[in-house]
Amino acid sequence: MGYSSLQACITDLEKNGHLVRIKEQVDPYLQMAAIHLRVFENEGSAILFENVKGSKFPAVSNLFGTLDRSKFIFRDTLEKIKVLVDIKNDPIKAIKNPFKYAGVGLTALSALPMKSGAGAPIKFGKCNISDIPQIVNWPMDGGPFVTMPQVYTEDADKPGIMNANLGMYRIQLAGNDYVQNQEIGLHYQIHRGIGVHQTQANAKGQPLKVSIFVGGPPAHPVAAVMPLPEGLSEMTFAGALGNRRFRYFYDAEGFCISADADFVITGTVMPHENKPEGPFGDHLGYYSLVHPFPLMKVHNVYHRKDAVWSFTVVGRPPQEDTSFGALIHEITGSAIPKEIPGLHAVNAVDAAGVHPLLFATGSERYTPYLKERKPQEIVTIANHILGKGQLSLAKYLFIAAQEDDPKLNVNDIGGFLKHILQRVELTRDLHFHTNTTIDTLDYSGEGLNSGSKLAVTVAGDIKRELWTELPDWFSLPRPISAYKMAMPGVLMVEVPKHVNHKDIDNIISIIEYSLQDEDLTGLPLIVLCDDAGFAAQTINNFVWVTFTRSNPSHDIYGVGSITEHKHWGCKGPLIIDARIKPHHAPVLERVPEVEKTVDKLGEKGGSLFGII
Repeated sequence: MGYSSLQACITDLEKNGHLVRIKEQVDPYLQMAAIHLRVFENEGSAILFENVKGSKFPAVSNLFGTLDRSKFIFRDTLEKIKVLVDIKNDPIKAIKNPFKYAGVGLTALSALPMKSGAGAPIKFGKCNISDIPQIVNWPMDGGPFVTMPQVYTEDADKPGIMNANLGMYRIQLAGNDYVQNQEIGLHYQIHRGIGVHQTQANAKGQPLKVSIFVGGPPAHPVAAVMPLPEGLSEMTFAGALGNRRFRYFYDAEGFCISADADFVITGTVMPHENKPEGPFGDHLGYYSLVHPFPLMKVHNVYHRKDAVWSFTVVGRPPQEDTSFGALIHEITGSAIPKEIPGLHAVNAVDAAGVHPLLFATGSERYTPYLKERKPQEIVTIANHILGKGQLSLAKYLFIAAQEDDPKLNVNDIGGFLKHILQRVELTRDLHFHTNTTIDTLDYSGEGLNSGSKLAVTVAGDIKRELWTELPDWFSLPRPISAYKMAMPGVLMVEVPKHVNHKDIDNIISIIEYSLQDEDLTGLPLIVLCDDAGFAAQTINNFVWVTFTRSNPSHDIYGVGSITEHKHWGCKGPLIIDARIKPHHAPVLERVPEVEKTVDKLGEKGGSLFGII
């Protein structure tokens, strides 16, 4: 059976040992986030904050903190929704296996949204924005944010719920220049459905009506983050996953209201009317900075009688959104590879912040009649990936021919990179895309949404054995202060703090001069960094530092670099400058004083005793 409300889910989780209550009063400024982070790191349960300072409403977080808990929440529907998504991607399966897929039509029919305004729980009352828990996750955040919203907009040309978009875009509730209780900030990244709707509204010179749902049955926020097949709406998906039709109605002002939500904020966005939004501690592990984003004029804030404010905390992965990603993969399986011919698997590497780094495998079948294998078809596949929806936000794409190792796994970071580094031909296999768009949250470029991409395409036999440790003869002089192997074939080199792009020439010259007479075949990658010990400590540190702090067109160099007919490559090791640059966003850091308050909750008698 599906849950009719967030409260029903909370009750079920608690009954089955999946929820802890924090009875002590907690401060929404930093403390609640610190508690969440600590519980998540300990693979703890969902958290119900009963007593939130400054608000009459309780709050819940970490509902989806583990894949096992997500599977528990959707234990009655997960398998049938996987079948529904599968058949939407490959309808011919229903023809070949009519009995296996006989229930799909009924599943889809039962998931159709249903108008249901009479007695809707959300009609219980109204409040102000300031009555909501004002949760601030990180010390430099511009104010409190909604971090688990379901933002609903409709198509101006084809209004109605079946053509609507439901997405998870962060909302700033206060701070900056916002007029309290009257204005809030609406932040969304490029390649998002809401952007299409705002473009349509702008063209007509009319305000975009926005409804922000918070809470409700847990299927609703999952639907808001799902990359769904064309023609399958988020509301239909929410109904199927939650085993309960998405109930909605329109209020007197014409805003769509989720009848089962805990809170609904309605408002309008006028064409080209923006205000500064941010900073906000984001999922790359850095702050996204202040930029102009759409201003939403608040009309109403509805809430149900037993309303619970739902939130999460984002930061350097892994976080709760990592578990969201695991749930998405569980549901969609191989949906994306089926949409790109020749693609076998793709992984947006969570440890590197998702969009900065993609791994993929594909078929290499263009010239099977030739003995020499080289990247051809996978170059075409790479271009297809970089033109596909949100995958197009990728900054680094490493793609390998599956035939070279049928067991190659895109989810094994170390194993996949080893495969790439053993085979890459650095004079041939590097393909740059300059002056293009990257993820809105990635500040490695020098402007919002602006940067470059690098596709590394690899096919063929092993070309080199990778160093697992440095040879006795290896040495680099000052100003290089330290260096350490991060993994086979990768050396992290600690150099002075970045001042400007001119200082790199001297460092590259020193490295080239020092190693000019040596055989560097087993060292295909050198990464310049601020702290070699930290960067080489774990594979996750290595990929996070390397791929979030570099812009391919500006920060890639090489020993013995060459340019032939506009194609760049290098004869010796590739060098990536992954130091923090002056234009980069600050790294997220915790506050020791706040952490001490969390420690107390973990002491005997505290609500988190035995959990953290």
